[in-house]
Amino acid sequence: MLFDMDGTLVDSEKLWDVALQELAREYGGELSEDARRSITGTSMAESMRILHDDLGQPERDAEISAAWINARILELFRTGLRWQPGAFALLGAVRAAGIPTALVTSSGRALVEIALDTLGRDNFDAVVCGDEVVAAKPHPEPYLTAARLLDVPIERCVAIEDSATGVASALASGAAVLAVPETPLPATDGVHQVDSLAGANLEFLVGLLVRRAGATG
Repeated sequence: MLFDMDGTLVDSEKLWDVALQELAREYGGELSEDARRSITGTSMAESMRILHDDLGQPERDAEISAAWINARILELFRTGLRWQPGAFALLGAVRAAGIPTALVTSSGRALVEIALDTLGRDNFDAVVCGDEVVAAKPHPEPYLTAARLLDVPIERCVAIEDSATGVASALASGAAVLAVPETPLPATDGVHQVDSLAGANLEFLVGLLVRRAGATG
């Protein structure tokens, strides 16, 4: 099982909203809703490019902005993260069944280390962070790396994502994909969408693999 973090396991997107809007106001502007949606699931470098362009300030230094965001989001994460509905129970069921599990996130290692205090370090056999891969989501490298670390063929993995960027990464890797988007994504072959993880269980996840095998067989 391959789990995205932000917006999938934990309700952290609201914290990112706070940090991004605070930075936009620091620069004298407001981040648009369209830009915020585009940022979801992207690498930090791409996020800062989108933010700068949205504010009409493309000349700003992405590294300086990223450092500001990282410092602020670390503060916000330390105040506590909330699990997404059904995520805690599903992760617990997966672990109880002895299924290899990886966390696959676009967030950097420093932030993930704080999040793992809530998620539980023992809940993951591997952790792939956005600053530890050459190509970030939507490239398939993060999910392919996770499958390799678990020593499980990617075709036997289910990836759970919430963003279009993450779904594209997981789908391109060859995994079966379960999407739990805040707003519905366009219907895509190989991607099953649900409103919440509250209704997902092991039988449901196995069914995704069976359907995927049938579709590709």
